Amino acid sequence: MQAPPRPIPNPVRSIFETTLREDSVIVNIGPSHPATHGTVQIIAELDGERVLRSDVHCGYLHRGFEKECEDHTWHNLIPYVDRLNYVSALINDFAYCEGVETLMGVQITPRCRYLRTLLSEYSRLVDHLTCLAAGLMELGAMTAFLYLVMIRDYMYEHLAALTGARVTYTYGRIGGLARDLPDGWLKRLEEILKQYEVFIARVHGLVDRNRIFIDRMRGVGVISTADALSYGYTGVILRSTGVPRDLRKDMPYLAYAELDFDVPVGIKGDNYDRYYVRMREMDESVYMMRQLMEMLPEGPINVDDRRCTFPDKPLVYSEIESLINHFKLVMDGPGVPAGDAYSAHEAPNGELGFYLVSSGGGVPYKVHCRAPSFVHMGGVHLMINGGQLADIVPTFGSINMIGGECDR
Repeated sequence: MQAPPRPIPNPVRSIFETTLREDSVIVNIGPSHPATHGTVQIIAELDGERVLRSDVHCGYLHRGFEKECEDHTWHNLIPYVDRLNYVSALINDFAYCEGVETLMGVQITPRCRYLRTLLSEYSRLVDHLTCLAAGLMELGAMTAFLYLVMIRDYMYEHLAALTGARVTYTYGRIGGLARDLPDGWLKRLEEILKQYEVFIARVHGLVDRNRIFIDRMRGVGVISTADALSYGYTGVILRSTGVPRDLRKDMPYLAYAELDFDVPVGIKGDNYDRYYVRMREMDESVYMMRQLMEMLPEGPINVDDRRCTFPDKPLVYSEIESLINHFKLVMDGPGVPAGDAYSAHEAPNGELGFYLVSSGGGVPYKVHCRAPSFVHMGGVHLMINGGQLADIVPTFGSINMIGGECDR
């Protein structure tokens, strides 16, 4: 007797095994980078062009970041954290290094503290410019896109002059920074900030009251304050609903307690509010950067602590003690005392936290990243359900999901 044929497995997830209506259709959007800012798949049930319900998969980028961290020294992880949010890699560096410094009881120098704050705001500026440029391009606003990308490219070149890299900088160091500012760097920064003000004024004139832009953004992709809090949202998305939650104000770190700045908030939590909050935050970042340029003190950028700071190269070549110290830091890593610590910074997308566990050696026992993009993916369906198919891409762009942060 012939065995009955095996049933063909349903490739669609269980919640979509049956449609809500007889005339609705289930479609797969992604995973493709041009459509959804990353390796994301959205399974959507459509009634014509209206999204009845959706299921968002944020996987498909399997690099094993957290597990890989368990096989490398504390120093060697800095290039890895760069690649979480590669649009604002410096903030990743500084948040991670602060966690290790907390475990070691290391207090960074005043110049390093101000420089980290300045570069964090510079990174926020670049990240918001990238997000807004991509979102405007997807709506067809190519002129505004080119203005934003042009000024962003000036900033990329300027940061490359400091760090030696264009995107993934590996500039942070446990106990300090890789190198000090080159001659003329602050002067060029002021020139770029003046250019930024000219370009951003043009974008405001093109976009803010544009009827097409407003029709596509106002009342679209709405999330309530209650839902945002329930799903653990932070950053721009939470602030767009009217909640002034910002770690720089609420739990000041680095030099933020000494700065004068506002926390912009929205009203409805829609795409337009997220655009508005980012535009206002960029102005606040420029205001803070100018304050920090005036406040920046002289002095060393690295602590004088052989447990974590590499000796100067001339000493490595001329002193046996410095040569041994350098060799031990490279081969064994810094001796981080046993314990655990959590360090959180206000990244452009929200709370970026590192939970570090040390067993007492030069290699971490556990590194966990509280990545805002990963948290935000849990509630994306709330923003796109009930909306139009054409609104999925601009709504997703306003969330600014970075695939590197979603890696698990």
